[in-house]
Amino acid sequence: MTRFNDATTPHTGQTAGDGRHGYYKLSWGERIGFNSGELAQNLIYQTVSIWLLFYYNNVFGLDAGVVAVMFLVVRIIDVLWDPMVGAFVDKSHLPWGKYRSWLLIGGLPLAAFAMLCFWNGFSGSLLYAYVTYVGMSMCFTLINVPYGALSASLTRDTNEITILTSVRMLMANTAGLIIKTLPLVVALFAPKVVNEQTGEMEAVYNTPEAGGAWFITMSIFALTGLVLLFVTFLSSKERIVMDKSESANVKVSDLWMELVRNRPLRVLALFFVIAFTTMSISNAADSYFMTYNMGATPMMTTTFMWLGTIPAFIFLPMVPAIKRRIGKNGMFRLFLGIAIVAMLVMYLFVSLPSLKSCFPLLCVVQFVKSTGVLVATGYMWALTPEVVTYSEYASGRRVAGIVNALICIFMKAGMALGGVIPGLVLAWVGFKAGASAQTPLAEQGILWLVTLIPAALFVIAIFVIGKYELSDEKMDEINAAITGK
Repeated sequence: MTRFNDATTPHTGQTAGDGRHGYYKLSWGERIGFNSGELAQNLIYQTVSIWLLFYYNNVFGLDAGVVAVMFLVVRIIDVLWDPMVGAFVDKSHLPWGKYRSWLLIGGLPLAAFAMLCFWNGFSGSLLYAYVTYVGMSMCFTLINVPYGALSASLTRDTNEITILTSVRMLMANTAGLIIKTLPLVVALFAPKVVNEQTGEMEAVYNTPEAGGAWFITMSIFALTGLVLLFVTFLSSKERIVMDKSESANVKVSDLWMELVRNRPLRVLALFFVIAFTTMSISNAADSYFMTYNMGATPMMTTTFMWLGTIPAFIFLPMVPAIKRRIGKNGMFRLFLGIAIVAMLVMYLFVSLPSLKSCFPLLCVVQFVKSTGVLVATGYMWALTPEVVTYSEYASGRRVAGIVNALICIFMKAGMALGGVIPGLVLAWVGFKAGASAQTPLAEQGILWLVTLIPAALFVIAIFVIGKYELSDEKMDEINAAITGK
């Protein structure tokens, strides 16, 4: 049976009556401490997801099509690796905690492999790229699966989960804001060249000569992330976990059985695939879009990418109130719809020469688009603890590691598609790395990646998430049935 680890709620001093059935209230110290892990993982993994294709293509010297195939191969490896990690995490009973221990075990190798991904000592070597990227991805699973399971062990309270998720997304977007300054950070360490048009010295971040600057920048991000993982380890308390007699019987095959019997998990998994495909395509294409379609400077590129994150700090704190007013499905439909409309407006904007030169107007459209994307894709993380609880209700076992391994697989599947599609589209439209200007077809392909392709995927996402059946009222019924409360 599921075990509740203590009679009092750490940090808050609340009595057993507040948390006896798993309905723990979390302090702000624990909310922020736990979500430091989200900031850490994004500083490392989101940097890789957004910038690695650009780095491989323009700095390391690999063809976009070759990189697309590599991303797909690595995701296939993940399909084999992630279930093993999920089962192993659920079976483990380490001295520092069932889930939080893995933040220490996996943190250092994750940071090391991430740094090596952006080292050009073996510039142009496809074998080196495979080894370092596979290693980084496997180490990320060692962190991400138990971190997701840890969130499901903190509390059953749906309101607490919503607040925790809002803070989690604010942390993730804080990382995003930092990551999108990367061109400016790389420029600090990159070699300077004379701009032929202005005659001024400018830093160049998209050439092989900037390789050392990329490595320094990634090292700063990775080591900061490592420290933040330690903060999460110290701040989090596991409360709702399987006891040893249950976890001893966990098998890798349970992962696929869980997918078969857990319909809300199947819906959420498919939504994760679509969401991460869409976000990965946009994130990978934004730097190409600003560099080649808009002819932007590093500062303009950074401003545009910042506007892909800033709305999170305005709207994510409103999510609990919005959800109470229009419900989960209503919120998804509203914000996905906003994103779709803004993407179509952006396509028309860039297609019209009279508007294309108006950078402030482009920034407004980017802000609106990002508002829709961030709220819709941010709140999906609040549904993960719900499908864990539904699994406990249906099977009698709280296999948080297994469920989060499945989520991790589908998240990475989305990232794989989001990495493969830009590479294939760029190869198909004849993108030439290192060229100062691209053909009209190449520019049009980049524009599709930023607007029309993500918009089409979000239309599908609205249909998929409409099938999610676990309303707050349904979750209250399920929790009451499990706890007897």
